[in-house]
Amino acid sequence: MAPSNVSATRLSALLRPAAGGSPAYLHIADALRLLIVDGRIPVGSRIPSERDLTLALGLSRTTITRSYAKLRDRGYITSRRGSGSLAALPGEASHRLAGPLTPGDSEEGKLDLTVAALPAPPGTAAAFASAIDHLPGYLTGSGYHPLGLEVLRTAIALRFNERGVPTEPNQIIVTSGALSSMALVAATYLRPGDRVVMDSPTYPNTMATLRRAGARIIGVGVEPAGWDIDALESTIRRAKPAMSVLIPDFHNPVGCLMPDDERAQVSRSWSRSGTIGVVDETLIDFPADRDAAAPLPMAAHGTRTVTVGSASKSFWGGLRIGWIRATTDQVAQLSESRLALDLAAPVLEQLVLLQLMADRERIVKYQQERVRQSRSALCDAIQTALPHWLLHQPAGGLSIWCELPDALSTAVVAAAEKQDLLLGAGPRFAVDGGLERFLRLTCTQHSDTMLDAVARMAHAWEDAQVNRNARPHPGHLVA
Repeated sequence: MAPSNVSATRLSALLRPAAGGSPAYLHIADALRLLIVDGRIPVGSRIPSERDLTLALGLSRTTITRSYAKLRDRGYITSRRGSGSLAALPGEASHRLAGPLTPGDSEEGKLDLTVAALPAPPGTAAAFASAIDHLPGYLTGSGYHPLGLEVLRTAIALRFNERGVPTEPNQIIVTSGALSSMALVAATYLRPGDRVVMDSPTYPNTMATLRRAGARIIGVGVEPAGWDIDALESTIRRAKPAMSVLIPDFHNPVGCLMPDDERAQVSRSWSRSGTIGVVDETLIDFPADRDAAAPLPMAAHGTRTVTVGSASKSFWGGLRIGWIRATTDQVAQLSESRLALDLAAPVLEQLVLLQLMADRERIVKYQQERVRQSRSALCDAIQTALPHWLLHQPAGGLSIWCELPDALSTAVVAAAEKQDLLLGAGPRFAVDGGLERFLRLTCTQHSDTMLDAVARMAHAWEDAQVNRNARPHPGHLVA
């Protein structure tokens, strides 16, 4: 597909004048970079030639040449013979500012508030050691357990029973993480062009997984106060989607919790429309209130609800173990589809999780306290340094959904990157775009780290406002 063109006239209207006497070439480079990062100039678009922009802005050719050269060096412009100059995002920035979130440990000096995962709890190394002691009993076999080790499936099924959902081990299939579970469910039940209804905002990596399967996603808004259940029901009734994917337990990123009556209402809607309901339960162990009563799992309201869970949040992401709870016939379908994706989860990691689950109550309490301390430090620091930011206090989860006074989240993320701080811009979590007034801030770092992060946020906010406010006409630029 041929790239779209951004005319010199259009670009000159978008560029902002230099503030504080900064050289015009630096101002143009930075303003153009922000337009690309904001998505106002789409990646892949052809930007004006140096000659055309020189004429439109009334500046010297040298000024524009230096601006383009700076952007080219930083990866925001690519030039090809015969194609001109195209808007781009640098390799790392393209992952951080759009599309799926990229997990990983930060480089020294960088702070990452995009990853909603905790360090391993005390006792993890001992669990690995104990698992290795049990491993020889499995070495005489092939090592392939397509449904997962029976002892682990039994332990997972027991946890569902404890939460009020009768479950047998043959209703569990162990996977290589929650996202792997979603990919397996999508591969089993979706065909290209099928509709999927899901909440918006939502976890961007799930969106990417469903779109890779060919899904046409329909987003239904969810707010910090909860879901618009009438709108959700109406959308499901009209669209008759093949699948509906929700995060009813401490929603990511908003943090709200769906009450029992609404769960029953949504489950009935799924049943009436013949829709497969898929529920992401990865955050169930992180209520904000220690004494909060937990609603029944969605699976208690609908027998054919598919539930996805994971060890990554409650225990440690490095285990790469997740699971699906479904009916026995659904498990058979999923197991058959799995043969085209992967054959089984690693045996050693399953044994490690089994050891950790034996000490689950202590470990989960420890992880919950980590999150509460991190969240408290983050909120207190923001209320002091950025009092105009609105923090939506979550019912639970691993993040805060933060509302900005102005629609500048992408600009703040770009400015924060210069402070070696990584943040999640609201549009990244949106099904259909928008949410430029929001940031997702994860609460998984030590309290001292959160204080440092907020100090950097304050600088980024100031930078974003300065760039936003300097906006008369290009005629004010000085060469």
